[in-house]
Amino acid sequence: MSKDDLVVVTGAGGFIGGHLVADLMRAGYRRIRAVDIKPIDEWFQGLPGADNRRLDLRERDACREAARGAREIYNLACDMGGMGFIEAHKAECMLSVLINTHMLMAAREAVAERYFFASSACVYAADKQTSPDVTPLEETDAYPAMPEDGYGWEKLFGERMCRHFREDFGLETRIGRYHNVYGPHGTFEGGREKAPAAICRKVIAAQLAGDDEIEIWGDGEQTRSFTYIDDCIYGTRALMASDMRDPLNIGSDELVTINQLVDIVEEIAGVRLRRRYDLSAPKGVRGRSSDNALIRRTLGWAPSMRLRDGMAKTYAWIHQQMRLPADKRRVYA
Repeated sequence: MSKDDLVVVTGAGGFIGGHLVADLMRAGYRRIRAVDIKPIDEWFQGLPGADNRRLDLRERDACREAARGAREIYNLACDMGGMGFIEAHKAECMLSVLINTHMLMAAREAVAERYFFASSACVYAADKQTSPDVTPLEETDAYPAMPEDGYGWEKLFGERMCRHFREDFGLETRIGRYHNVYGPHGTFEGGREKAPAAICRKVIAAQLAGDDEIEIWGDGEQTRSFTYIDDCIYGTRALMASDMRDPLNIGSDELVTINQLVDIVEEIAGVRLRRRYDLSAPKGVRGRSSDNALIRRTLGWAPSMRLRDGMAKTYAWIHQQMRLPADKRRVYA
């Protein structure tokens, strides 16, 4: 691509989308159209220099406007959040199929050359994630299909749509399955936050209030791997530029329990807190981690940021935000 070709990023007002636009701008791309449904002054990152547009991409005409003239499209737009959100908003999450469907149609009409779809590890079959000692999930483990209800089905359907637009219409599509992406400039309160940000917030809130206890969802023994935002962005752009047409994990393979994640945050904060376990709270699958054999073979790379290092950066940013008045914080839930 020329640095003067038009690149479109949907979901640009969100966490990953904002980082992607910033990365493209640092790389010297001069024509970036950044699109999100939120008012522009509520975007997670300010993006001066981009063509910032507020559009509801559930509407087909809005997708046409977003895609017009684009050479490459990164579709990161969807209604999503952490487990507490997606378990309680299944229909709203599934309505994101309108976004990807209409964006694919608009990309074809605009004769875009490449189209990236942000999928999720929630597409993986639930019966392969019933133990905390989970076997890392290979890309083929999405079938036979038994994804996370609501959000996972929307993502799996979106993957199939991308495949068939490539097969039937020649639109080059790329599909990245994100695994628990975290880092600065992400949601940390309001109900949509994921575990790394939520735990940072709880520890910081306890410190600021002088409390000695925090609440943990589940028994703390459920396992996950967490992917730092810089690794996510690098993997996304590398996949987009590659010849890999099948879905690809973009995730860390450093597996930890939620209790171990809390240990890390407490170490960073320099505190030890009592833990009150809420066994009735949403907690998702019992164990999930990324198998990175395929990404290493295809891209010659895999996410490598140590969780301790990434959490230190994330904690520092959330701590800074939480010391500000609520109306001065950059991130809105």
